[in-house]
Amino acid sequence: MRRNELTDQAWAVIEPLPAPPRMGRPVRDRRLVVNGILWKLSTGAACRDLPERYGPWKTVYERFRRWSADGTWDRLPAHVQQHSDAVGPVDWMVVCVDSTTVRPHQHAAGARKGGCGRARRSAGPAWLTTKIHLACDGQGRPLAFTITAGNVNDCTQFEQVMARISVSRCGPGRPRTRPERVVADKGFSSTKIRSYLRRRGIKAAIRERIDQINGRIRRGESRCRLDRAAYRRRNVVERCFNKLKHNKALATRYDKLTRHYQALVTLACLRLWLP
Repeated sequence: MRRNELTDQAWAVIEPLPAPPRMGRPVRDRRLVVNGILWKLSTGAACRDLPERYGPWKTVYERFRRWSADGTWDRLPAHVQQHSDAVGPVDWMVVCVDSTTVRPHQHAAGARKGGCGRARRSAGPAWLTTKIHLACDGQGRPLAFTITAGNVNDCTQFEQVMARISVSRCGPGRPRTRPERVVADKGFSSTKIRSYLRRRGIKAAIRERIDQINGRIRRGESRCRLDRAAYRRRNVVERCFNKLKHNKALATRYDKLTRHYQALVTLACLRLWLP
């Protein structure tokens, strides 16, 4: 077994979800198809260069495209997170939020104009960068993310990322959506974000910017209290990005369509949850 392929234990967790197609020739081995997609994620190569051990490249590409369109990849992390939360490793004490910038390859340009998933729309007006906004738990495992243009401010995506955190319980009850505390850097220091967390009953460990500190001093107000012990754990999100960018297809964007790149980011996040 090669390092980019699924282990027997990991495949047992996700096996029920990639459903076989209702029409067309049935796939002999869905695990082989998923391993082929993971090879593309790891290497960043084109599907036409897929090794013969994974079967016809067109079959792998069609399954990847179909599962990207019908939401199969979006259901996989929720299923794996639910399985992991039942075992107990999800750390809800601290959730760290941050973003990273990805530079698209020249092959990511040239999509048809007007398409809702074209690369230019998610790369911004300069068509140079894509940004991944991500929230991870205290162990550095991704909980939710969004993809925007590279020129989008981090704080504008904070509520969208937090709203996507939802880990279902194995038994009765609503999915868990609220951590104990959110840790973020100065880019997320705003009154709107602090009020949003206060309304949801979530503690904030966000360092203030120097201009905000000076403004509070001029107005005679006290500074926001910072839990330094919790703030020192913020580097787990940086380590999470480091692990995700070991996948070359994620570190450099080669896909023209946003939904295809989003599917690869989802798969990279999924790999950090699987045993």
